[in-house]
Amino acid sequence: MQLDKDQLLQAYRKMSEIRAFEERLHEENATGDIPGFIHLYTGEEAIAVGVCQNLLPTDYIGSTHRGHGHSIAKGCDIHGMMAEVFGKDAGVCRGKGGSMHIADLSKGMLGANGIVGGAPSLAIGAALTAKTLKNGGVAVSFTGDGGSNQGLVFEAMNMATVLQLPVIFIFENNGYGEGTGFDYAVGGRDITKRSSGFGMPSIRVDGTDFFAVYEAVSEAVDRARTGGGPTSIECMAYRWHGHFEGDPGLYRAKGEVAGLRKNHDPLKIFRDKVKDQIKASELDKIDAEVTAQVDDAVKQARAAAYPPAENLLADVYVSY
Repeated sequence: MQLDKDQLLQAYRKMSEIRAFEERLHEENATGDIPGFIHLYTGEEAIAVGVCQNLLPTDYIGSTHRGHGHSIAKGCDIHGMMAEVFGKDAGVCRGKGGSMHIADLSKGMLGANGIVGGAPSLAIGAALTAKTLKNGGVAVSFTGDGGSNQGLVFEAMNMATVLQLPVIFIFENNGYGEGTGFDYAVGGRDITKRSSGFGMPSIRVDGTDFFAVYEAVSEAVDRARTGGGPTSIECMAYRWHGHFEGDPGLYRAKGEVAGLRKNHDPLKIFRDKVKDQIKASELDKIDAEVTAQVDDAVKQARAAAYPPAENLLADVYVSY
């Protein structure tokens, strides 16, 4: 599918927003003012954007503990997200979710969560709803290579095939499940073979290349919307930062991260692929605008109030 210039600029802006948001959090976390754990998405921007660029606002995604990139790609407000990470009442979850539990149902973001492999079961629920209502909706789950080992993921894929649900399972293989290498932890060393065993189309793509991800997901979305059932896509990428902020990263080879930044940068790869269509100055302008946007988000988040004590039990229980 050919993307026009406006669509390309939109894709780059989203990747730039993710990069700027994450790199700024890397700096802000060092101040000690952010509560809880932070898991950064830097290096995987092309996956989230390549997926969500194919989705409608009414489609749903389920995320992981490393969910900032997914949230931004699906349209969640950056100012609201930054406030949420800082635990402020102005956050998208009123400061109660923090970094690992950002959710915004109005944007189709079912939520990040700390349950490894937790998103597929949520996504098939959304997909079953779409199929039942016959509204043409699609659901997507994001799962890491470590999460691909979870039994709940297998059950979700099996159910998706049995019921022919409009769902796409995205496996973000960034090389490590926490500090354990993919080659050691995943039997067979091929997530696509596991997925295909459940009877669904399964492919592996370069997760640092927006266009490779976009094209694969475009085909999967078309299949899902037309009753063709689920698809599994394994996206090979690289996590630049530690599993969490504060991770010493002793499992990495010397010079590994420097090599990733130089040779496997999704934004640089995108820039190179569109150099005949878009001037570098136009992309530089987007980077500058995004940096200012994130700076303002941090400023507002720091100035915002914490949730009042009387809201302690608000939004905890739901009455039907």
